[in-house]
Amino acid sequence: MSDRRKFLKTAALGGAALTLGLSASAENPEVTSSKKKKKPGPVFKGGLVLSTWDAGISANQAAWKAMEGGGKALDMAEKGVNDTEADFRNLSVGLGGLPDREGHTTLDACIMDSNGMAGSVMFLEHIKHPASVARRVMEKTPHVQLVGEGAYRFAIGEGFPHDEYVSDEAQKAWKNWLKESKYQPIINIENHDTIGLLAMDTQGDIAGACTTSGLAYKIRGRVGDSPIIGAGLYVDNEIGAATSTGLGEAVVRTCGSFLVVELMRQGASPQQACEEAVLRIQKRHSNFKDFQVGFLAVNKAGEIGAYAVQPGFTYALYKNGENKLFKSASLIQPK
Repeated sequence: MSDRRKFLKTAALGGAALTLGLSASAENPEVTSSKKKKKPGPVFKGGLVLSTWDAGISANQAAWKAMEGGGKALDMAEKGVNDTEADFRNLSVGLGGLPDREGHTTLDACIMDSNGMAGSVMFLEHIKHPASVARRVMEKTPHVQLVGEGAYRFAIGEGFPHDEYVSDEAQKAWKNWLKESKYQPIINIENHDTIGLLAMDTQGDIAGACTTSGLAYKIRGRVGDSPIIGAGLYVDNEIGAATSTGLGEAVVRTCGSFLVVELMRQGASPQQACEEAVLRIQKRHSNFKDFQVGFLAVNKAGEIGAYAVQPGFTYALYKNGENKLFKSASLIQPK
């Protein structure tokens, strides 16, 4: 029995151990070095917003404006991603997104507040702001997830208007894809299918949201990581929060965002935690060189982490009065 206890203890410690030595992003001094652990500082109360990809710059501004208007972290998260959902030029988020292989654009989103409550919608059509519907699910129902027609009916019942918008550019791209119907997503183009946003208000509370139109030309009914709590998004207000982007199947298989937050709970910096989550994906997927996944994380001290499988993942950080775009470090080095 004692040998078994020793084995279990060793295995648990091994699972929490992090592979060190992977360089943090040189472009962003906010990223804490991954070379050694250190205790986080006091709770950061200056407010910050952290979000995926170039669209995060505008999303961060919308989130910050919500806070300046008296909003809390949850309001910041919702309004931030609403900004991207409303940009119909975006081909990977909102009603302007690239459709599934049958030509329909379906939306997924989730939201999580600083009290650990969460809401999610999946396979939702004809609604402009799925992240806001997810918030209503969280606040007005006993459920976490609503799907498809049920999610649509709930949204209409809550006063969200039916929207028939169809992107001409997205439809043109789909019709061109139909010529060969070959499913081979292009890394950092069709695979950056999400905006994930983490917000910390001036009370030091954290919330997050994640929203997407999913992978282009997916099988109708497919759902990725973005609306799944613990995969595309996870918030633990005692510790921090994480979000992901990229090939959702790989993130779902590893419970990626939950993993990042739990590693931070065990003493990892946000950067260390993001790196270990990517390494977990590498270990589980022999084809990891063929797809992109990126993670972002923030802890209560306002320290951030960013790491991806492939080079090319960008993220936006609004902190200390500056809203800047950065390149993430990656497992696979740029050529």
